[in-house]
Amino acid sequence: MMDAQKNLTVSRGQPKESKRQCRHHHGKRKPSIEEPTSPPSPVNEESVSVDILKLDDRPTTSSSEKRSPLLSISPKPVSRRPDSRPSSTRSTFEHIPGTRPASRRTVPESCGKHLSTTSTISRSSNRSRKSHADSSSHGLNRGQSSDSDSDHEEGKVTTFEHDFNAVDITDEKAFDTDLEVEDLVGHFLDGSYDAHQRIAHLLTSDQSTTYDHTGKTAYIDTCKKLGVVPASYFLRHMQDRHLNMRHHGLGPAGMRALAESLSSNTSVLELDLSDNWLGAQGGLAVCEMLKDNCFITELNLSDNRLGTGCAPHLAQIMQQNVTLTHVTLSGNEFDDHSAPYFAEAILNTTKVLYLNLSHNSFGDVSGTILGPAIADNSCIKELDLSWNCIRRKGAVAITQGVKNNIFMKKIDLSWNGFGLEGAIGLQDALKGNSVLEELDISNNRITAEGAVIIGKGLSVNETLTTLKMGKNPMQSAGCYGICAAILRNPNCVLKVIDFNDILVNKDFEDVFKQVQEQIPDIQLTHGGMEPPPKPKAKVHPMVKLVNYIEKHELRLVDFFNKFDKDGSMSVTHEEFVEGIEETGIKLSDGEIEELLNELDRDGDGEINYNELVVSHVDFQEKREQINTVLTVMQPRPMTT
Repeated sequence: MMDAQKNLTVSRGQPKESKRQCRHHHGKRKPSIEEPTSPPSPVNEESVSVDILKLDDRPTTSSSEKRSPLLSISPKPVSRRPDSRPSSTRSTFEHIPGTRPASRRTVPESCGKHLSTTSTISRSSNRSRKSHADSSSHGLNRGQSSDSDSDHEEGKVTTFEHDFNAVDITDEKAFDTDLEVEDLVGHFLDGSYDAHQRIAHLLTSDQSTTYDHTGKTAYIDTCKKLGVVPASYFLRHMQDRHLNMRHHGLGPAGMRALAESLSSNTSVLELDLSDNWLGAQGGLAVCEMLKDNCFITELNLSDNRLGTGCAPHLAQIMQQNVTLTHVTLSGNEFDDHSAPYFAEAILNTTKVLYLNLSHNSFGDVSGTILGPAIADNSCIKELDLSWNCIRRKGAVAITQGVKNNIFMKKIDLSWNGFGLEGAIGLQDALKGNSVLEELDISNNRITAEGAVIIGKGLSVNETLTTLKMGKNPMQSAGCYGICAAILRNPNCVLKVIDFNDILVNKDFEDVFKQVQEQIPDIQLTHGGMEPPPKPKAKVHPMVKLVNYIEKHELRLVDFFNKFDKDGSMSVTHEEFVEGIEETGIKLSDGEIEELLNELDRDGDGEINYNELVVSHVDFQEKREQINTVLTVMQPRPMTT
């Protein structure tokens, strides 16, 4: 039995000379509570105390070893625990306006005794009991009165010693409500206390019989039925506005359990289920959930391998759900067979503002199906069809749809393969569309010719603010064509131009400066300046001489005779220059001078046949040495 006990003094009535007034008669006035002027009457008879018994009979040596208490009646006088915190004053609970007044049960006057209680019994959860064991020095001093019919009685004061400075009552893990102590006192006094019933009540007090409006109970029960492990992250965040369940590996069964709880959830507005390998069955569970849930506005089902089997159900939800505004379905292996369902959704939806169908397998057939739906769409403001396989006829159909659409503000067609045919269609779309603001056609095999064609559409467009054309093989010439088209359009409102990974040259830099003068706040991104052209390697004039001899299959003496008119086997510098001009060998003045200096080895102003032969042999040796070095530097082929 514990040494330390807490005094709980319960008094009936209030002396007439006390200044305390009943809180029920002065609801707007905070009652003042004063300490009783006269000390409590001494206890002449054996005091009734409620002590804590441990479930096991081992003696308790420290507060950390306390367990769930049982109650017993002991005639021992009340004593304070040595490990409890002493208090020099008595704390009095006052009624706070706006809260429920705490009830105070009174002791019948026939007892004529003050009751001393050593502790209180707390109806707490398993989690709070665990924290109770760690902070037992404070856990026994917590208290909160329960409501009863005695609230309307006057002059009831409950005071006991405690320090609440170290207790955070807003933390449900660290604060337990004491509800049963006063009831137990009444049962002790009238003799109706049954220990066995009390033990059974304590053991079953954590089992709630009320309806769990959070959906946690329904989720756990469904997990048990389906044999899946509950996602603890979901249990902790199921009341958040944005629920991020990406990369949790839910699978079809896990999604069915999650959908069961989300069907009635009213807190989650943005749901991210990307990369969970839901498959077609998991996608069907999401669709069934969205038929009941009318709170989710943003849904991300990326990378879940939903496939064509789930496409009609998703399209139906997009048409029927009245709250979904943002739908992301990228990376779900949708192909040409899925296109008709999404075309119907694009055509008939009245709530979806953003639709992402990127990273799928839509081809030319899908383009011809989705194009007319885009033309007649009257709701979607942003469409993402990037990273698909739309080319040729499909690309042309998509561009025609963009041309005739009057609601769409942003469209992403990057990483498809529009090519020259798509560029021609985009020229038409930019001329006819008067609402489109952002266009992304990066990496679409658009050449310099295609860029110039698109520029013709830009020269008359007055709404486009962002143009992205990076990673296209249009080089600096294509970028130059786009800037030149902007200069021809005085009403151009472009603010962002993206030529990412495309090298530009000095000519483009000059024309873009003119664009900046016309649109000062325009922003440009490109792949950098082209490296300056490398100077051509200097070719030795002897190389041209030898190439001429080998090309015309001449002997060296025959070649020399063309210069030696008199047959003296020696020619002057002037005769040699005239012979070079007659043969048609193109040499500059510097090269001719270099050749003469090399051939005239003795410097006498004439070139004889012997000097030509020696120079030719030396050149051949040097060329063989160079060829040998190049052969050694080449990688050797692999052998078996």
